[in-house]
Amino acid sequence: MTEQQGIDDEPAIEVDQTDRRSVAPFVAAAVFAAVVLIAIVLGAVLSPAEKNVTESDKITAAVQRYAEARAATDSTPPPAVACQGFDESKSPLAAQFGGAAAGKSIKVTKIENAMVDGDRAKADVTIAVEGRETPATWNLVRSGDRWIVCK
Repeated sequence: MTEQQGIDDEPAIEVDQTDRRSVAPFVAAAVFAAVVLIAIVLGAVLSPAEKNVTESDKITAAVQRYAEARAATDSTPPPAVACQGFDESKSPLAAQFGGAAAGKSIKVTKIENAMVDGDRAKADVTIAVEGRETPATWNLVRSGDRWIVCK
């Protein structure tokens, strides 16, 4: 009996079960996420991706458009990818084609040293026509807001 009395004599341990958590961290995180989302939306509206395109990117697109159009058609020159009065026999692809180009596999493998001088540009372009790579310097002219191939 003496052992039971010893256990009862010890003071009881009180456990505080009141919940004192704060909602403040969750509110702060939600406000931060909203601010970030608004900043992203404003950034997209005020600085659209089209304005971030470099002249080099536009020249690359012009070269790709010309090569794709030339591979798809025998039209000389392909519409909207070459300047008016363009002489296909002096084109950067003339030596590789020798004649009709439609259906031939054309791949632009490298575009380097794009240089812009006002409304004119030059770029060193390496193309592969049916597996044979050929480097050449391509001349381009600005037409509105885009570049077109010219000789």
